[in-house]
Amino acid sequence: MDKRSLYDGLNQLEQKMQHNLTELVEMKAALLELVEKNATLEMENERLRERIREVNQKNASADERQELSISRMNLEKIYEDGFHVCNLLYGSRREHDEPCAFCLDVIYRESKQGK
Repeated sequence: MDKRSLYDGLNQLEQKMQHNLTELVEMKAALLELVEKNATLEMENERLRERIREVNQKNASADERQELSISRMNLEKIYEDGFHVCNLLYGSRREHDEPCAFCLDVIYRESKQGK
């Protein structure tokens, strides 16, 4: 092998290696971009799943509340404000917001039996 063909061969090898290095850098940049997009999409996906859970819970509680008549919903609001709605202690304040089985029976009794 003469010096000229050896030099030309090394030049060609250098060009191929530079081309390969350029491709490698481009592939690395593309991979980094894909990884970042994937991480972003995973976080967004998790936020959307959480939002769906929240909406489903709100819808479920709204559905439960719609089953009550307007008068029972008013009684429920009074009860949630800390007052008794049962016929034994009507209008008196519930100490420490303790639950009252009689009040709960007044509010939910007939609406649950109808199912």
